[in-house]
Parts: sequence; structure tokens; C-alpha cells
Amino acid sequence: MKGMILLVLAGAMFSCMHGTIRLVSGGPTSTEGLHPFEIAFFRNIFGLVVLLPLLWNVGFSTLRTTRFSLHLTRAVLQVFSMMMFFSALKISPLADATALSFLAPLFATIGAILFLGEKAKIRRWTALAVGFAGALIILRPGFQEISLGLVLVMGASAIWGGAMLIIKSLAKTDSSISIAAYMGILMTPMSLIPALYVWRTPTPEEFVGLFIIGAFGSIGHVMLAQAFKEAEATAILPLDFTRLIWAAIVGYLLFAEVPGLWTWVGGGLIFSAATYVAYRETRQN
Repeated sequence: MKGMILLVLAGAMFSCMHGTIRLVSGGPTSTEGLHPFEIAFFRNIFGLVVLLPLLWNVGFSTLRTTRFSLHLTRAVLQVFSMMMFFSALKISPLADATALSFLAPLFATIGAILFLGEKAKIRRWTALAVGFAGALIILRPGFQEISLGLVLVMGASAIWGGAMLIIKSLAKTDSSISIAAYMGILMTPMSLIPALYVWRTPTPEEFVGLFIIGAFGSIGHVMLAQAFKEAEATAILPLDFTRLIWAAIVGYLLFAEVPGLWTWVGGGLIFSAATYVAYRETRQN
């Protein structure tokens, strides 16, 4: 039960973070908000600030690692994924972006098959096909114009899938706090470089929003990691679908967005496929 509650709360944190990103960026028609690249930098630096008390509590010795190169590779991938996803949030409905983000575990599975030599039987390939069919239902090429925002979400999900493989490997030897801390330590200077090209000093109100983004992001990641420590993945993964429900609620309250039927249908197919793949991996392990 504790794992379930933590997973649902983590989904709420991420959805609130995404809604705040849209507010601070000004939305799809605004030229006055902060650029998504700058928001990504502040998300990392404020997220690291929020993690410092946890690091102090457990001791900075938790940062000792023999796998720094993997942390570095993960950070590079995640910076690109974050900038693409934050750019997509500015111009895409929150529910659509969340639904397509469920593709990340499927991309991770494909990466494991292609680059790590994992074997896949017909049931796993069928699940992957169902998941990507769900993406086509959301995008509906030929029936509507495919927006740049949703293309960015798919690209970000593919890169995040690669980062997930690295995180899965790091979790075998490093603590969840260590993994989250290295994310902030490495991604902050990396994300600063592109942010400088679009820099505008935030207003006091924007600084508050940026701190909320960093806090929600870090707390959400810690909750997510702890949820998987409290319970078996197969027991709590079905509740990850609440992320789409939270996104719909936030999108409606803040931006009067109402997800269409195809978003729910496609998102449900993608999520079901990702959950099945995770279930099969757990059974095999």
C-alpha cells in the first residue's frame, strides 16, 4: 500500500511540475515566458538544492561510485530528453504529452534487444506493436496534422528510454539518492550552456515557479524510486496510469484543456503494453 501511495503521489508531482513548466514558459502563443532551455537549467539547479538536505541526512559518502562514466552518459542523454520534453510541454496539451511519454519503457525494451542482446519472444514483440499502435491512435497521421510538440515528446521518450537502461543498471550498485544527486550535479552545468543562449533574468514570480518545478521534480523522483523499493513493480505499475489522470486534471484546471477520446484510448494501449513488458521482465528475472 505504501508503494502504491508513493507512486500515485509521484505522478501528481510530475503532472504539477509539467503544468508549472507550461505556466512559466507562457504557453504556445506567448513570447514573454521563459525559454524551455532556461527552465530546464533551473529545474536542475533547484532540484539539486531540494536534494541537499537528503544528502546531508544520509551522508555525502553515498556519492561514492565506481561507475561515474555511466552517470555521465545518463546525464548527457537526460539533458537532451529534458530540453525536448520541456519544449513540447510549451506547445502541446498536457494529457497528450503524458500519454506519449508512456512510450519510454517500450523504447528502452527495443534498446535492450538491439544493443544489449536481450531475447524477445512473440509476446514481447506483440506488446511493443500494441504500444506503438497506441501512439498512432494519438497522432492519427492522415487524419490530423502531426504537431511538432508531439514529435518532440516521442523523441524525448526514445532518448529517455536509453537513460532508463542506464538507471536500471546503476540501481544495482548505487542508491536512489545518489542517482538523483548525480543527475542534478552533472545536468546543471550541462543545461546551463544552451540556457545562456536564450537567457532572460526571471521575475520574482517566475523564480517561485522555477523553484516549484525543481522541488516537484526532485521529490517526485525520490518518491518514484522509493515506491519501487516498497513494493514489487508488478503490484504498483498499473497505478502509473494515474499520471494521465493527473495530467488531465491539471490541464483542465490551469488551461481548460479537455483530452479527447483518442488520447485516452491511445494512452491506455501504450500504458498497457509498457506494463505488460515490465511484468514479463519481472517474471523472467
